[in-house]
Amino acid sequence: MNYHLKQIPERTTKPRTTGFTMVMDKGLSIREVEDMLEISGDYIDIVKLGWATSFVTKNLKEKLAVYKAAGIPVYLGGTLFEAFIVRDQFSDYQKVLDEFGLEYAEVSDGSIVLDHDRKCEYISTLAKQVTVLSEVGSKDAEKIIPPYKWIEQMQTELDAGAWKVIGEARESGNVGLFRDSGEVRQGLVEEILTKIPEEKILWEAPQKEQQVWFIKLIGSNVNLGNIAPNEVIPLETIRLGLRGDTFDYFLDKV
Repeated sequence: MNYHLKQIPERTTKPRTTGFTMVMDKGLSIREVEDMLEISGDYIDIVKLGWATSFVTKNLKEKLAVYKAAGIPVYLGGTLFEAFIVRDQFSDYQKVLDEFGLEYAEVSDGSIVLDHDRKCEYISTLAKQVTVLSEVGSKDAEKIIPPYKWIEQMQTELDAGAWKVIGEARESGNVGLFRDSGEVRQGLVEEILTKIPEEKILWEAPQKEQQVWFIKLIGSNVNLGNIAPNEVIPLETIRLGLRGDTFDYFLDKV
């Protein structure tokens, strides 16, 4: 930090197991990646190349090399995994992971209908190759999954070999964990936390109000994802009680 302030919450340091910030790269250029890492690299733990943007991104290997040089792992969006699965190309997907030197992968079923046992088989298979994040929740705003089903799926996917489970929200933050207004489904989140350890969950929370809500519920070191590149620094100030939204929250608590 550039100067000293009292009563600042203690943040975990990299390599972190909690307090993760996952950034969504929706098509940054190599130069934009370099600029983002220069100012925000210390606060970024992992990067997702959103949905299937990697399919059309130029200079992909060179871009991945920039992230790797900075010690920041990258994974391809779950929608790309689904695009391979729906075309019966799982082995081709595995080859892509190897070809591009990727050490993480996301398994999801937000856009396709996939038997859950089969999904867990994919997780188990990929976990022998890479570190797996699995996503729970649908991208369909009309599909409301009851809390017990979220818990059941999260636990079975962790048991299958997932490193962390992701709570679905999309890049817009208006499905899955959230109502179409962006409001958190509070009862759902609180019920999930009665059964699933919070350090095992990566909550997609692209909107500032959502980030604030999770930080107040769980603390500075909650795992948050789908963060826009230009929101990494603002998020870190929210985590530290240095933005109006959490300004009073940590005073006299640390």
